[in-house]
Amino acid sequence: MQAAGRTSRNGHARVVRAAGMALLAIAAWPGRSISEEIVAPQHMEAVGTVDLRFQSYNIEMVEITGGRFWKPYPRTVRTLRARDRYSYRPPIDLANRRLRMLAGALGPAYVRVSGTWANATFFADTDNAPAAPPPGFDSVLSRAQWRGVVDFARAVDAEIMTSFAVSAGSRDADGRWTPDQAQRLLAFTQSLGGHIAAAEFMNEPTLAATNGAPAGYDANAYGRDFAIFRAWMRTHSPNLLIVGPGSVGDTSPPSASGIRTRDLLAASGAGLDRFSFHHYNTLSPRCGFRDDPALALSADRLARIDRTLSIYRRLRDEFEPDTPIWLTETADAACGGNASDATFLDTFRYLDQLGRLAKAGVQVVMHNTLAASDYGLLDETTFRPRPNYWAALLWHRLMGTTVLDAGATGTTDLHVYAHCHPKTPGAVSILAINTSRSKSHGLKLPIASERYTLDAGRLQSATVQLNGRTLELATNGGLPVLEARMTPAGTIVVAPASITFLAIPGAANRACR
Repeated sequence: MQAAGRTSRNGHARVVRAAGMALLAIAAWPGRSISEEIVAPQHMEAVGTVDLRFQSYNIEMVEITGGRFWKPYPRTVRTLRARDRYSYRPPIDLANRRLRMLAGALGPAYVRVSGTWANATFFADTDNAPAAPPPGFDSVLSRAQWRGVVDFARAVDAEIMTSFAVSAGSRDADGRWTPDQAQRLLAFTQSLGGHIAAAEFMNEPTLAATNGAPAGYDANAYGRDFAIFRAWMRTHSPNLLIVGPGSVGDTSPPSASGIRTRDLLAASGAGLDRFSFHHYNTLSPRCGFRDDPALALSADRLARIDRTLSIYRRLRDEFEPDTPIWLTETADAACGGNASDATFLDTFRYLDQLGRLAKAGVQVVMHNTLAASDYGLLDETTFRPRPNYWAALLWHRLMGTTVLDAGATGTTDLHVYAHCHPKTPGAVSILAINTSRSKSHGLKLPIASERYTLDAGRLQSATVQLNGRTLELATNGGLPVLEARMTPAGTIVVAPASITFLAIPGAANRACR
């Protein structure tokens, strides 16, 4: 077997992979200021697959009912006073034509309707919902509002995932969880011809003390309640996927407040169809934390998801071996996002995280949120796309479900991922992310490609350019044509602080046929 990446020039090449594997070699050319990664897409081997609905999103329950949610940062003021971190919002208009068009362009997907507020939301199973929730609940979900969710999911090719109320109002006299509310929601969904595909028992049980559960709620109470939930689900909705535990916070020191996932799993026993966790790189200033945007592209910041995944993968292996892993809630910063999360700066994390998780075998990733606060893919007022939406759209169109081994690069600031193209047999798509703010990198391809490069005049820009043209909705309100730049075989320069997708129709990769 011959080694790959050899060159007839006077440069020096270091072979990273042998032929037949993910061919990628690093060549440093005399007199050039950039290094080159020599890529052979025709020989990249498959390393796994992801769910068809891999890239998915959240719509928080409080968006459906209306209520106080994380207040977006004002454009002229970078800080919010603690008492102003929430603001009331009316129920989201799920019938909005633009919202449906943009969400539909990402389908098929999962839409997760959950979040902290879902833990104490009362489903009013009558035509006339009460103005105020009954005792033991904090908010009301009406039939009309849930009908809107079902209609939205049907219109945009999304499968519904949700969670159920666990507050005091959902319990019997002994404090045990009862399935009455959950049963009513499922039955009403079915009466509409709808379908709930998956459910977590509750949102983030590791934070139960502040998430609507009764005072003193612990791992033993969770184990008792989850056993009731699991038995009810298996009897009344056996085809609905049980997802859990939906934990967050296990990267914190053991002394931190909250219940540890290990204790939850030990108390509840096996019985999950999908193993879920939540991840945020940081907290926003709304929750008293400030991360320097200058470090957003650092190797350490981008690798935080790897450390979180390793913790939950070990727990999965111990308690629910071989169960597929879903990341059911994620964004850069919890508590509504950082101000920079609505800009191009966060697009590097968004795409890099998808690439890492797909290669690591995570099956589904649900971004929080579709259209609320600063971490929304869409502006919550206008539903106009933010930079992360355009990135999500390109991923959806170019990165298929078969994950390829793109090999390792010779630098920490060039991240390269590869998938089979979702529509063209034999074709390969490559994602190259240059996180350096000053250095270019080269990718040398032996065949022609279709190039899609995202960049912006400044990293914290609310707009993004594709191949030099600003991305925006067409004059008729529809999506613009995402035009590729045809690129011949040879070296493709990935400029500093830019992101490039390369579709390679002529790769003839056997794993992609």
